[in-house]
Amino acid sequence: MTGSIHQRKAEHIDITLNEKVTGNQITTGLERVHFIHNALPEIDFNEISIESKFIGQMRPTPFMISSMTGGAAFAETINRNLALAAEEKGWILALGSMRALIESEEHRSSFQVRQYAPSVPIIANLGAVQLNYGFGVDQCRQIIDMTEADALVLHLNSLQEVIQPNGDLNFKDLLVKIEELARTLRVPLGIKEVGWGIDGMTAKKLCEAGVSFIDVAGAGGTSWSQVEKYRSTDPVKQAAAETFSVWGIPTVDCVVSVRKKIGEQSIVASGGMATGLDAAKTIALGADVVGFGRSILKEATQSPEDVIRVMETKELELRMAMFGVGASTLGELQASDRVRYER
Repeated sequence: MTGSIHQRKAEHIDITLNEKVTGNQITTGLERVHFIHNALPEIDFNEISIESKFIGQMRPTPFMISSMTGGAAFAETINRNLALAAEEKGWILALGSMRALIESEEHRSSFQVRQYAPSVPIIANLGAVQLNYGFGVDQCRQIIDMTEADALVLHLNSLQEVIQPNGDLNFKDLLVKIEELARTLRVPLGIKEVGWGIDGMTAKKLCEAGVSFIDVAGAGGTSWSQVEKYRSTDPVKQAAAETFSVWGIPTVDCVVSVRKKIGEQSIVASGGMATGLDAAKTIALGADVVGFGRSILKEATQSPEDVIRVMETKELELRMAMFGVGASTLGELQASDRVRYER
């Protein structure tokens, strides 16, 4: 098992970089969101602030590097580049799933990047289903301590587990275990999907259980059943994965639905986010933070400088969108009447 989990992590990186892993006939919904241009914005572009707040911390931007990888040799290079770039630009850094961190010492350092990002929030990550397979409060505390993380996110990946060879399929009674973790951990607990989205009613149940933030990870970006299709040698599972390439809740619809149902908890918009304009649209609809994953993965394989250049582009695009509607803060963008959302 130890060897297979590290091989799986390496295969995930290779497939995500080189294969078509997005769904079919389903989008983020961003094409249904439009801004009405304000030709007279009455603000100074140089005074636009994109400061945001997340898990009680003020941040210079509302941007997050979404959970991607760890537990493989190449993942160490990727996460180091991401951490160095995050430190330079002040982005929140979410790490890949950390089951491998507990089960094996091999490539453990791929998750331990605090030395490269001493001042940014780091989010540790574990599959929620692992709470039914021997992981509990103690293991979660160990993950947090080993990574010096500021928060823990549990990811929900039910359909991926079905297609993944030897996937973990027992998702029974997870809500009560999530509630216990939220009550016990010394850091905030978040929940994220992995590409099929979270709706408002589910988010409400999770927040009532004590969850501090919801990362919707909607459809329109990477589909992990598609990723696992490329790993599978089972023609039945390959065919089923292709059928479910149309499955999920578009990211935009997730953000709107969740915002209607929860209170003060933060919403992270991720799932197919590619530009700062995408970010502006989801923030205008109620998101607090925007996560970028596969759209910066290629640069993360190259150098911190390449990642920083992409980050700076997305930040400029966000400011341009705000200038275009006359919003000088993210709060003003969220309150703007110059956004149109087609259901």
